[in-house]
Amino acid sequence: MTAFAVARLRNREVHSDLITYVERLQASLDPYQGRFLVHGGDPEVLEGSWAGGVVVIAFPDRETARAWYASPAYQELLPLRTAHIDGDVVLVQGVGDDYDPASMAPAFRRAMARQA
Repeated sequence: MTAFAVARLRNREVHSDLITYVERLQASLDPYQGRFLVHGGDPEVLEGSWAGGVVVIAFPDRETARAWYASPAYQELLPLRTAHIDGDVVLVQGVGDDYDPASMAPAFRRAMARQA
């Protein structure tokens, strides 16, 4: 099942390290079939507040995403970004093409019953 590395990046300090980071990033992703779906841009806030840019990278599965993040190639690059950009990064599991959000209703009902 497809997994995604999702980052919210803020307080960017433009630095030559970031140029090196972006120039070498795809080479760290290629062995893990990582591909960008979203890279920066100006998000349109529909609810709440949002500071920073968004990055979404797809991987074949969560294990592959973890392996990329822990890889020597990416770990070598990571300080080039974290020294100059604050951020939050999470791995999330995708859902299948036939996913129906109504499948969550029973779990919500059980949670409500426990709260009563």
